[in-house]
Amino acid sequence: MATLLYRLGRGSMRRRRLVAAIWLVVLVGLGLAAGTLRGPIADNFTMPGTESQQALDLLAEQFPAASGATGTIAVKAPADGALGGPQGQAVVKELTQEAATLPGVVGAVDPFQVGAVSPDGRYALVQVQFATGADEVTDAQRDAYEKVGERVEAQGWEVAPGGEVLSSVPEVGSTEAIGVAVAAIVLVVTFGSLVAAGMTMLNALIGVGVGMAGLFAISSVVDLSSTAPILALMLGLAVGIDYSLFITSRYRQNLIEGLPPDEAVGRAVGTAGSAVLFAGATVVIALAGLAVVNIPFLTVMGLAAAATVTVAVLVAITLQPALLGFAGPRVLPRKLRAAVSAGERADDAGTRADALAGAAEDRSGFGFRWARAVTRFRVPVILVGLLGLGLLALPAPDMRLALPDAGTAPAGSPARTSNDLITEGFGPGFTGRLAVVVAGDDQQATSAAIPQVTALLQRTDNVLAVAPPQLSPDGRTALLGVVPKTGPTDEATETLVNDVRGSVGEFRDVDVLLTGATAIGIDVSEKLSDALPVYLLLVVGLSVLLLMLVFRSLLVPVKAALGFLLTVAATFGITVAVFQQGHLADLVGLDTPGPLVSFLPILLIGILFGLAMDYEVFLVSRMREDFVHGDTAQQATINGMGHGARVVTAAALIMISVFGGFVFLDDPVIKSMGFALAVGVAIDAFVVRMTIVPAVMSLLGRGAWWLPRWLDRALPNVDIEGEGLRAHLAEPAPAAPRG
Repeated sequence: MATLLYRLGRGSMRRRRLVAAIWLVVLVGLGLAAGTLRGPIADNFTMPGTESQQALDLLAEQFPAASGATGTIAVKAPADGALGGPQGQAVVKELTQEAATLPGVVGAVDPFQVGAVSPDGRYALVQVQFATGADEVTDAQRDAYEKVGERVEAQGWEVAPGGEVLSSVPEVGSTEAIGVAVAAIVLVVTFGSLVAAGMTMLNALIGVGVGMAGLFAISSVVDLSSTAPILALMLGLAVGIDYSLFITSRYRQNLIEGLPPDEAVGRAVGTAGSAVLFAGATVVIALAGLAVVNIPFLTVMGLAAAATVTVAVLVAITLQPALLGFAGPRVLPRKLRAAVSAGERADDAGTRADALAGAAEDRSGFGFRWARAVTRFRVPVILVGLLGLGLLALPAPDMRLALPDAGTAPAGSPARTSNDLITEGFGPGFTGRLAVVVAGDDQQATSAAIPQVTALLQRTDNVLAVAPPQLSPDGRTALLGVVPKTGPTDEATETLVNDVRGSVGEFRDVDVLLTGATAIGIDVSEKLSDALPVYLLLVVGLSVLLLMLVFRSLLVPVKAALGFLLTVAATFGITVAVFQQGHLADLVGLDTPGPLVSFLPILLIGILFGLAMDYEVFLVSRMREDFVHGDTAQQATINGMGHGARVVTAAALIMISVFGGFVFLDDPVIKSMGFALAVGVAIDAFVVRMTIVPAVMSLLGRGAWWLPRWLDRALPNVDIEGEGLRAHLAEPAPAAPRG
């Protein structure tokens, strides 16, 4: 693999104009396709095979008028009892009629007809039924819905349209630019060259542009969830910068060692590019592996992010060498550039070596000093690291999962305003109402079952009210609204859902199914919780196999997998402490702590696995590289850390900055994702990979690289450290034919 990448790197530099032109054409072409073919972004949290989804499918087939999106308009009068007077009733009637005539709406229910008026006569709820699902409601229809009641608001009334129809797509704005700006500063400090920093950033941005344009170009035929493009952008930008950084750093080192530019870039892509290719493959495999959970929106998120990471890898190993060719020696700081130029002008090898010696990396630098300290005090370092990560992981067992609801929406947003007004007037249960579908083979069976189902529901603990049934035109299907006493993400509501399903599951002549946004959220969360251990086992097993293949070792993969588990546990603990328990929530701009979004843990495992392997491969591959070339195990560990610490530190700071930039978004889902990823990268890079790993490697010594002979013969040689490449380069050129 290293030899193939070596040739690819040299070829890309020599034909840099052609390579740059091809990527430019791809970027422009996909950009035009995205602009013309872009489809709507969805928030469709569905779960095939669950009871809640079966109920929705049944409604869509037999009762389509009730299968569309619903909205709830919360109304608050200026004073208690105002709704009981003629003026108040006239205002509510006007609002109901206005809502019923909105585009896309099939009907609105007068709150006085169904008793949706608070006991104090100050609050009312107008139920609005749309003809289509929330994903198919147009922006024009949503805007018209949000403007309902503007006239009566001028008279002192509060009108707050809400409901699932207001689910919004998070917008990427200027806050994420903070992370990119910090990443650019880190690159400048790391390289000491504006050209090298700018070129690395440009390469990453082109990769992100291609990936995102391609993603939006297929959005008209693929249902993208609202978080899929954000996740793809987040990951594509972070790994794009990191992968370019790895290759540029090795290229600069090769230049300093006196190699000509084409040879330097070839060897950089052959060695660092091999690590990039493997690291990117692990990220892609882990993200694509989310498909095994069999949840459509999660599969789309994983595949979208995996596609963007794939583009980042391709850009790094093809476009990056081309850009390095355009940049020339300006990728080096002036001092190093002058030293390299002096070495190139030297007549003899000894003078050349002296000129380049001053440009070589100082083995007394921080990376080498840190490695020597860690390996010297390896046992205390391991114990302190394990104890610290264990303490950080303590809140993790208390983790609760749920899909986001309007109660956790950004303060001041229409959905949050409506939710707060409903809670204020009616209690939290009205924001998470359940829907019970009763479907029989004929009208008689359904009619006979409705009173029995209603009685069972009313006797169930934590049920506040059961609304009168709505019947389909043929009378075979009925829809009953159930109002819990607790909110949609409360543990008691989850218990209620299970109790209801247990109590109504004994009917023979009819199907009784529970659904609604709250029930769907609970089903999704339970499914993801059940899949989490399986997926974690899959990822850990995959990491052991892949690292065994790369490093020809048994203990190194096991150590890497255990380090990954430590990272995940500590990251879960910190995220639970902040976002669920509310500790230091003000620092991240979180106004309402609550359960973590249900897909965060499994998504975090997939992403952190790939990113953890980035640093593991980059550091340990250099250790193995020096070990197979004659260094002792101890010295190879120190060399690997010494040479890689600066680059890994820069790469980690860049990822932390990019992910951290998303913490400033108002959307709590994106905020928690950015926070968890930033914390996870910080823990994995600085505590696990740069501290615990070298300490353990030093403790294991030569045993770290032991592999049974039979297994060594069975495993293919991927040559990520470039051993085969060195042998290839050392071969003498074939003699010219005579004659």
